[in-house]
Amino acid sequence: MSQTKRFFLELSYHGKPFHGWQIQQNAFSVQESIESALSTYFQKPINIMGSGRTDTGVHATHQVCHFECDVPFESKRLVKALNGILPNSVGIKAVRLVKPDAHARFDALERSYFYRIIFQKSPFYDELAWTFFGNLDVEKMNQAAQFLIGEQDFEAFSKVQTEVNHFRCTIMSARWEQKEEELLFHITANRFLRGMVRAIVGTLVEIGVGKKSPESMVEIIQSKDRSKAGKAAPAKGLFLSRVVYPREIYLD
Repeated sequence: MSQTKRFFLELSYHGKPFHGWQIQQNAFSVQESIESALSTYFQKPINIMGSGRTDTGVHATHQVCHFECDVPFESKRLVKALNGILPNSVGIKAVRLVKPDAHARFDALERSYFYRIIFQKSPFYDELAWTFFGNLDVEKMNQAAQFLIGEQDFEAFSKVQTEVNHFRCTIMSARWEQKEEELLFHITANRFLRGMVRAIVGTLVEIGVGKKSPESMVEIIQSKDRSKAGKAAPAKGLFLSRVVYPREIYLD
């Protein structure tokens, strides 16, 4: 009998057709879609564990999950087969052999997201961006973003009902980038709370339109009160873009 091995699966997905990442009753999720494809290919039940959950409507240009299998396979053939089974809204990029105890969620060193805002109606980006019809002071938004850097308690930006032991995260970088007709917010941290990035974006936009000052970001963080922060930005503009792991966990 073949030895059970663990693998990391790297993928991307368009979030609109799914009710988030996590498998759930009476709703189609990204996790369910991938588990179904893997189980179909290997002709046996295969479960996966993702690097983290994304909410309904949130996209990913780079997501990682792990699964175990005792059936030998050729990586390129598996990738091609899974892409043939999966809907067009999910794309498998690679499958990599990892150490037996490697964990897609707990071994991640950092995660990055970006958020896209556009200022004109676009048939191409309608499902992939927040169309914002107003003026934003990007300089003030970037000033406020700098108050996010470092290890802090970000309960003010977390969904109220969430199962976590603590609200402390370390944000390594947070900045806005103006690119022609779109505005991108880039943020990297060791972990994120549920709804955190969308709440941060919504707050920074309120600062950008002059409803709040850049310095108010400090008061919001210290309050640990979700009602003090801005309204969550629409899910369709948010993308999980990068998950980083220690190099030594890979065996290929």
